[in-house]
Formats: sequence, structure tokens, C-alpha cells
Amino acid sequence: MIDMLDTYNRNINYLRISVTDRCNLRCRYCMPEEGISKLDHREILSLEDIVRSVKVAAGVGIRKIRLTGGEPLVRKDIARLIGFISEVPEIDDIAMTTNGVLFADMAEQLKAAGLDRVNFSMDTMVSEKFRYISRRDHLADVRKAIFKALELGLEPVKINTVVIRGFNDDELLDFADLAFDFPLHIRFIEFMPIGDLLFWKKDRMITSEQIKEKIEQRYELTPTKLVKGSGPARYFKLAGGRGTIGFITPMSHKFCSECNRLRMTADGKLRGCLYDKREIDLKKALQSKPSDEDLKQLFIEAILLKPYEHHMDAGWGKDNPRKMSQIGG
Repeated sequence: MIDMLDTYNRNINYLRISVTDRCNLRCRYCMPEEGISKLDHREILSLEDIVRSVKVAAGVGIRKIRLTGGEPLVRKDIARLIGFISEVPEIDDIAMTTNGVLFADMAEQLKAAGLDRVNFSMDTMVSEKFRYISRRDHLADVRKAIFKALELGLEPVKINTVVIRGFNDDELLDFADLAFDFPLHIRFIEFMPIGDLLFWKKDRMITSEQIKEKIEQRYELTPTKLVKGSGPARYFKLAGGRGTIGFITPMSHKFCSECNRLRMTADGKLRGCLYDKREIDLKKALQSKPSDEDLKQLFIEAILLKPYEHHMDAGWGKDNPRKMSQIGG
């Protein structure tokens, strides 16, 4: 089995693929109410190009695929894409990050195609707050999606919750209760500057240690590593509970030394880091009918460009024109 090491000796075996820059929500920390300037259909990678890219990436050591957006479920034929990827022998894990709005009605089809597990983004369990933060009224759909995923055994079922002071920090124990009562894995994510948007303010960020202290007012937490695909999260079991609590700490404790991922944008750019504006143009190369060996060299180049660490605490920066929704969540 091939291991592809970057210049800092990290084994890069995980590719996050943004299949679209479009989304059916308008979360305030992610994009303006009117949305972003959408890519034309001709600008995004075709299903065939994505599948070919996965096959080539597998040849340089990629073993795990995560489909993201925008919102991946608004991409036409997403189940077909999962089916094609599942046929690549070297790929042993296909996951998805979704806002859950469309998931419940598609879940059985997605699992049948080869989806192994799913992460849901849900920042609040209060309807009025959900309407505020997402500018849409879909909380019931998201909750339905989460329990549908549990029903189908798409485990571990994870919930990504961005913690924002003054917005949802009063719900931390409610989320912990959810992990206690159900086999769910709640991942609290520190609020990040993911674009030069007005909603980001440094004093809205709460550290993972502050979140953990709040939860320990009710629950005894014990470290665990028994969660598949744990990535950058530090997980804790709740004494007597069925699920876990995880903490993702991009602001207070960088986890770059353990980063194993490469990103591919919907328009076919390879990035070694969300916060590194350098990109390798895979789509342009694909248009010239390259050999697989030519494409392999582009993946290797992207891996070797991967920086030692991010500089998120310095802000997004005006010289980084793409927002997170345009790179891939």
C-alpha cells in the first residue's frame, strides 16, 4: 500500500471533494443573504472528471473521501457519484458533510450507493435561532435527517456545531444531553474567520476549554479514541451516555501537525490547506486530455505544497479571494 508523505512527514490519505459551490441555506458566518456568485455548470468538474481524479488520487495514497459543498446534496446525480467512487478498490471510506435539509428522502439511496457515514451541520436546536443563523426554516428536516442516519446505521453519525458566543453558547448542555441520550457524536467547533464577512468577530469565539468546563458541570468526561474518522477532533465519553462529545480547536490549539487532508474544489483546484491560497489547477489539466501519470504529478505537487500550519488567527485576508463555501467545507 502506498503512503504519500508531504514535506513534513504527514501521511496524506484523505481527500475532501467539494462537488458544488451551491447551497440551500444562507448561514450568516458562511455567505451573504443573496448568496455568492455561482459557478457556471461548465466551470465545475463533471462526475466523470471527479471519478477519474479519485482513481488517480488513490494511486498516490488517498484512501478516504469526503463529499462536501456548498451543500453536496444539491448536486445532481450525487448517488451515482458515490456509486462510482465505491468501485475504486483502494478507497475504503466514503463520507459526506451535509446540512441535512435534503438528506432524509435520499438517505436509503445514498447508503445503497456506498455512503459509509455522514456528518451533519447543526448549530442550534431552537427553531427561531435556526431561522436566524441559516435564514431558512429547516430545523425539522435536519433533525429528521439525523435520526434517519441512525436508523440506517450510517455510523458514526456526527453533528458539527459551531459555537458562537451570544448565539448558541446557552445550548451546550442541550447538545451534551443529545449525546448522552443517543449514539450521536457532537463536535463543538471553535468559531473561525472563514471569510471577510461582517458576522465574524473575535469576541464571539469561545475556546474548547471553556466549552468543556461548561459541559463538565453536568457530565463526567473521559477521553476516548474509539470514534471512526476522528480527524482533528478530541473525543470524550459521557459517563453512562451513549454518544460522545468532541472538540475541534482550529483557533486555540492548532492540529496541523496531524493533518492528513487535501482539498479539491468544485471547479477542480487542489489545495493543501483551507487557509492557503495556493492552488493547483486540475480542471485545466483535465481539459488537455492528460495521462493518469500527468494527473498524478499534480496531486503530488499539491501534497508537497501543503504548508506546515494555517494562519487562521491572522484572519482570512483580502488576498484570499475565495470564501470557505467556494473552497469546500
